[in-house]
Amino acid sequence: MESWIMSENSKRTFPVSWEELHRNAKALAWRLLETHSWHGVIAVTRGGLVPAAIVARELDLRVIDTVCISSYDHQNQRGLQVLKGISADGIGDGAGWVVVDDLVDTGATAVEIRKMLPKAHLATIYAKPLGKPLVDTYVTEVSQDTWIHFPWDLEAQYAKPIKDGARD
Repeated sequence: MESWIMSENSKRTFPVSWEELHRNAKALAWRLLETHSWHGVIAVTRGGLVPAAIVARELDLRVIDTVCISSYDHQNQRGLQVLKGISADGIGDGAGWVVVDDLVDTGATAVEIRKMLPKAHLATIYAKPLGKPLVDTYVTEVSQDTWIHFPWDLEAQYAKPIKDGARD
């Protein structure tokens, strides 16, 4: 629900590989399978697109929509901007729908989604303490001062040793 470039307030970094993301998205699907029979998936763009696709596959859901919310400009968090909301046609108040995102950080995006879809089930792979109470299901908790580097934002390159100032 947030960005993936390291901010000034982050003290730790947490790089996520494609394999780890896939494994955690499948774990999210297992948890969701046990809770409800779903009408469909709503992905929060952009970070929720890949996890939502994996969840939809694992739960054999063919109806997928998106809600497009931006809260970051590259490295800087800013106010929320809803770029595309949800049509009420077929979705209504969100009952029976699962909204999937990669991360809940401060919870600002989750609050906005709850306004749109008050009865939807919010699910993320990663949850930080400030946002955790606002989601219904998550897989892994990380500290508030951790910046998650998702695989779609990473390139293979030289990494400094810890003794030379590496941050993770």
